Amino acid sequence: MNFPERFADLPDATWPRLRGLLDSTPPGGEVINMTIGEPQHDIPAFIAPALAENAAGWRGYPNNNGTPELLDAISAWIKRRYNVALGHENLMALSGTREGLYNAAMALCPETKNGHPPAILSPNPFYPVYGMASFSVGAEVVYLPADESTGHLPDFHAIDPELLDRTAIVYMCSPANPQGTVADEDYWAHLLGLAEKHDFIVFSDECYSEIYRDTPPLGALQVADKMGVDPERVVVFHSLSKRSNLAGLRSGFCAGGPKSIARIRQLRAGAGSPLPAPVQAASALAWQDEAHVEENRRLYAEKFEIADRIFAELPGYQSPDAGFFLWLPAKDGEASALKLWAETGVRVLPGAYISRDVGQGNPGRNYIRVALVAPKEDVQRGLTLLRSCLYG
Repeated sequence: MNFPERFADLPDATWPRLRGLLDSTPPGGEVINMTIGEPQHDIPAFIAPALAENAAGWRGYPNNNGTPELLDAISAWIKRRYNVALGHENLMALSGTREGLYNAAMALCPETKNGHPPAILSPNPFYPVYGMASFSVGAEVVYLPADESTGHLPDFHAIDPELLDRTAIVYMCSPANPQGTVADEDYWAHLLGLAEKHDFIVFSDECYSEIYRDTPPLGALQVADKMGVDPERVVVFHSLSKRSNLAGLRSGFCAGGPKSIARIRQLRAGAGSPLPAPVQAASALAWQDEAHVEENRRLYAEKFEIADRIFAELPGYQSPDAGFFLWLPAKDGEASALKLWAETGVRVLPGAYISRDVGQGNPGRNYIRVALVAPKEDVQRGLTLLRSCLYG
């Protein structure tokens, strides 16, 4: 199968599609960009000095797996956050979670599963790399609706056992992008039980785990450790992008069973790009510090409160548990995004652009995704214009 055939079924890329929708129409006011989840809060004050102090590290090839200092900092953070003890053999430094979510499929997806092409299950809506990774390994991608009827998380009770027997990997995102829904312990326990029974791996994308309202979200490792699940059943992915407002640093990690991590390391050694040494040094400091994370949460909490006030009476509005997006009902999200842009200059993402048409249709078609990453004043102005324009 050549490249064009393999990727012919991929949906159009999100951001070119959005530009095609909006860019030929002049904005109806001062532009307020609420599309992409690019954090705008201040970066930690210690990051720039750490990069400068370790500038000599730019000369050498970096440690492929993560320096001992970085892996120590990550291990200590996992212990504090989830009360799970992991050694270096369970950890791998990543150039952001997107790299890891893609390469883990390349490293761990088998060519066949029980005599069939492997299936990879993805939530729908989804982070686009889940589908790209699945297509790259030649797997059958099965998009599981995560809409209001399922509590905005995939319903794993509804899946045919024959499909689960063919499943190699399940992509799971909690807190969910875009809905902000958090999987509870029972949900995780059921999914991990299915992984044990049907012999698949759960890839748990937890990059929004530190932006929450009240209760820290559970992580897959936490529940798996409590259940005594085989460590090779789970690989979790974390990042400094949202937690520390360091999207441009491209720094994260994955954690899992030693066999899985060894295979991911082997792939990276031959086909990947490890984090530069100065980035690894700065990242270690970021994982060691919680003060800036707490301040980050406080700023997002203020914006959640603004959204709750503005949309309190809007039918279908659900205040998110975590993350920094609003997933707002809007009849025909694409038309709504265009109207909002043309009349106000507020730029949002049609929900259909991060969802897939399957079965009963596209679960994102009648939604828009709104990022609360801008300064508080811009968020309030943008949401006020949005409410007035789309909902009266």
